[in-house]
Amino acid sequence: MVDKVVELPVTIEIPVGPQHPALHEPILLKAYADGETIVKVEVNTGYNHRGIEKLCEQNTFYKDIFIVGRVCGICNTVHTDVYVRALEQILGLEPNRRAKYLRVVAMELERIHSHMLINAVMAEVVGFDTLFMSIMLDREKVMKAKEILTGARVMADYMMVGGVRRDLSDADAGRIAKLVEQVRERLTYYKRVFEEDTTINKRLIGVGVLKRVDAVRHTLLGPVARGSGVRIDARVSDRYDAYDELQPEVVVRGEGDSWARMMVRWDEALVSAEIVLSALSKLPRDGSPVPDERKLPRKFPPGEAYTRVEAPRGELTYYVMSDGKANPYRVKIRTPSFTNIVNSAFLYEGYTIADLPVILASLDPCISCMERAVITDLRTGERRTVPFTQLSRGDKTWRGRGFYLL
Repeated sequence: MVDKVVELPVTIEIPVGPQHPALHEPILLKAYADGETIVKVEVNTGYNHRGIEKLCEQNTFYKDIFIVGRVCGICNTVHTDVYVRALEQILGLEPNRRAKYLRVVAMELERIHSHMLINAVMAEVVGFDTLFMSIMLDREKVMKAKEILTGARVMADYMMVGGVRRDLSDADAGRIAKLVEQVRERLTYYKRVFEEDTTINKRLIGVGVLKRVDAVRHTLLGPVARGSGVRIDARVSDRYDAYDELQPEVVVRGEGDSWARMMVRWDEALVSAEIVLSALSKLPRDGSPVPDERKLPRKFPPGEAYTRVEAPRGELTYYVMSDGKANPYRVKIRTPSFTNIVNSAFLYEGYTIADLPVILASLDPCISCMERAVITDLRTGERRTVPFTQLSRGDKTWRGRGFYLL
């Protein structure tokens, strides 16, 4: 009697990244596929680790404002805002209302251009290069508005302890409002394109469906969670800066697919445009928002602070601890991409290889702000802590016992 032969599906491993035309930052997704269908994905990070947290602990509290602004070029004002608010908590300082309003204007302009950027990237991923260029052209208006406010298009370095680094004249406020009104019309147009275009609908609708329960179970954040019906927004829950008065609308959709996540971003960009226009029209006149740096305390008292901000990609948190010295004792950063990318490997299962870059783009990955380094023994799985000074001077003696930096 011959035993029945059972043919098992042949699974092939397809490495996507770390250098790949569909990925704009270095990350490796190991996709295991049965034919065209993905059965498993492993997320491998560690290609762009910069040791920002340790750099912060080696520099003064004030120098660190410029360091944390380099965690992410797209959302540098939110990083500096949440960090300086932590310092203000430790020092017991409170910025005036005008400074808080200007902080909100800077962060909401950043939200608009961040959402426009990832929607443009999505258009490029699905092969719609003309739409990509059109969105990026209109995004330039937002970058110009940010330059008028902060003095720089990208790396603003706008936030400072006790306020902001430059005030805004009435004439410049009018210029920003005019640019935002122009962008708002284009945002409405692009939202309609994503609603009606056949190519976008076929590539995004029903792809990468994330159930609400899974979004909560895997602690996903920002537009990723809100696209699956999870109503979370640190601007509303914490009401930091001037959000207690401006009261942003929380955009939520229930479809949970890649299309819903992109539509959430279009709606949020429109909400941000309204917030900017409202903040400019209500800008308080009480005092200068720019504190005198000479009067800021040079010594920080012992203490700790935990602050949150709603970055374009979701909730961003900072923990800062002072032991009374010139440098912070500890700076811990948790970015939304760290949670959204590492915890979303299950989202690709059951879809095709062609859907993988679409799903990844819908998560709006920021790789440089999520990287962490782990030293582990590949043979035993043992993990080990290596002093930062040992790594920074190129001492690799720790590799001799099978340890590798991942």
